[in-house]
Amino acid sequence: MLRYTRDEHEVAGHGSRGLHATRIAELAERATATCPAAAHQVLLIVAGSGWVAGADGERVPVTAGDAAYWEPGEVHATGSDEGLTAIALEGGPATVYEPGQPWPRRPSG
Repeated sequence: MLRYTRDEHEVAGHGSRGLHATRIAELAERATATCPAAAHQVLLIVAGSGWVAGADGERVPVTAGDAAYWEPGEVHATGSDEGLTAIALEGGPATVYEPGQPWPRRPSG
């Protein structure tokens, strides 16, 4: 059994502001967070809205139900004017499936 705890710390590296890291990331109003991905990273937006950007800095709007993916070492940013809540998954290797692409079949047996 895993127990969720609210232990948190403020993330201030790489120019981030307004980000408190827990197992669930919450960005406050007018917050930005910038960092390199430590591993394959998927950010699942579960509430609110904001934007994500890769190394080119181009902001892509996101809202609840959206996800973003970054490769290991890729500098990226997440921000919000209204606040957002997201779950960040890190690890790998990762396989990213495009929308509409069928899931791979598992061997039967």
